[in-house]
Amino acid sequence: MDLRERYFEEFTPGHVATFGARTVTAEEIIAFAQAYDPQDFHLSEAGGRATPYGGLIASGWHTACLTMRLLADHAISRHGLGSPGLDELLWLKPVRPGDTLSVRVTVLETRRSRSRPDRGIVKQRTETLNQAGEVVMVWTAAILVRCREAAPSA
Repeated sequence: MDLRERYFEEFTPGHVATFGARTVTAEEIIAFAQAYDPQDFHLSEAGGRATPYGGLIASGWHTACLTMRLLADHAISRHGLGSPGLDELLWLKPVRPGDTLSVRVTVLETRRSRSRPDRGIVKQRTETLNQAGEVVMVWTAAILVRCREAAPSA
């Protein structure tokens, strides 16, 4: 099934999907940093060498944005209604020029909304992986998804 076509009923706790491949360039790391996170280790290789990172690394916010793009391209349901927010966001390893990122999403739990029974709430763990399969970032969030079927009568 195309992940982007899922209604609430198609989200199953324990389901894991891995997708995407996006190689990060030094130029985009620097451009993002110049616009949004101008710290030395995001702005140049030389600036990064003077830090414990030993070179240029992507902003964690850039990694989050790249992850969001991979989700939008491969997994966000067309029946999605957004998210009320993140429960957790952790940056675990630096992302460097030349790293190729992919995303692994695990459905943790699902429940139909009591206040709006036309939608359900899906709690997911989203992990961003580098080319070595190492988790570089993780977030846990709830998403809202339209239900295919009407709520059962009480």
